[in-house]
Amino acid sequence: MQQAERGVFDLRRGRILHLSGDTGNYLAASVEGLSENTLNQIRQLSAGSWRLVLTPHRARSQGLDVPDDAAGVGLAMPSDATVDVLTRLALEPAAAFGDAPPDLLAMRAGDAAALALVRSSLLVPAVLTVRLVEQDRSRVQAMLADGQLLSVPVEEARRLSSHPDPRLSLVSEASIPLEDSSDTRFLLFRESSGLLEHVAVLIGDPAQWPDPVPLRLHSACLTGDLFGSLRCDCGDQLRSGVSMIAEAGGGVLLYLAQEGRGIGLANKLRAYTMQDAGFDTVDADGCLGFGQDERRYEAAVQMLQHLDVERVSVLTNNPGKLDALNAGGIRVSDRRALHGTLNAHNMRYLTAKSERSGHLLDAVLAQSKA
Repeated sequence: MQQAERGVFDLRRGRILHLSGDTGNYLAASVEGLSENTLNQIRQLSAGSWRLVLTPHRARSQGLDVPDDAAGVGLAMPSDATVDVLTRLALEPAAAFGDAPPDLLAMRAGDAAALALVRSSLLVPAVLTVRLVEQDRSRVQAMLADGQLLSVPVEEARRLSSHPDPRLSLVSEASIPLEDSSDTRFLLFRESSGLLEHVAVLIGDPAQWPDPVPLRLHSACLTGDLFGSLRCDCGDQLRSGVSMIAEAGGGVLLYLAQEGRGIGLANKLRAYTMQDAGFDTVDADGCLGFGQDERRYEAAVQMLQHLDVERVSVLTNNPGKLDALNAGGIRVSDRRALHGTLNAHNMRYLTAKSERSGHLLDAVLAQSKA
């Protein structure tokens, strides 16, 4: 996966990638990182036709008819398309295509691979692709030879997204007493890609932990955890989780680098802006091109395996976390609810999570009716 993982960083830096496969070679660039210089470079390197590749979520949010099993959609673009045009089609909240929706093109192998890499990069999931033609070969080969252009095999790029294996390494650890638990140790794990780091917070003495081990899977939320944002209940859940685990005799809190249900902080802030314009949390994420929950829990399973934790009592309102742990070989003995404080700012958010995402929040939402 080394080339694909390097490709993720190049996309985040706004660089063009070369994708190679049995059915053809392509150039790809993330829409989020585009500049006019990048577009001019693509024009100089290739005479092939341009295509804007979007996720089904983004396409459906714009009223396009996308099959249920589609991995993405391609839209033909003129080679004189500007950054502003491409960005509008990828990001404008509503009616980006106006009254004349474009024809949808069947996804090619290079389109799917490019979209997979962009999705792994935590950028807006929209990518410009160009399939190379014979006359482009010498120019592209020259850039590949001198290292100006990175080449990623198509199949490697697709595997990175469809079969993620974070391959965690324990990097460092330290004892850090907390307000709600003075006997606490932090273990930092880094994914092999170098992109993400996760923390296992060991509460109490592991030799004295109850069986099943109390567990909280907590996805990072900068705005709620650190700044006390009222738009969510994350900060309340984080602190209550530590306190409940300590009171139960100790256990584990896994702090996972999955900001904004896995879409990243930049996209989470974009989604907040859309929510201010009237979207709920699910529709806002869909308009940006994401599903209602992009999180995965392979890293959590690997951390628990490192800690020799086999059976857990999970503090969560999200049934999806229980399913993920069971699928990873961690036995879930039971679930305990973990509620935050209800307020006027997070009411709509929690209602959408309950009604549209299946989170078990009936008890806390009943407070609003009372």
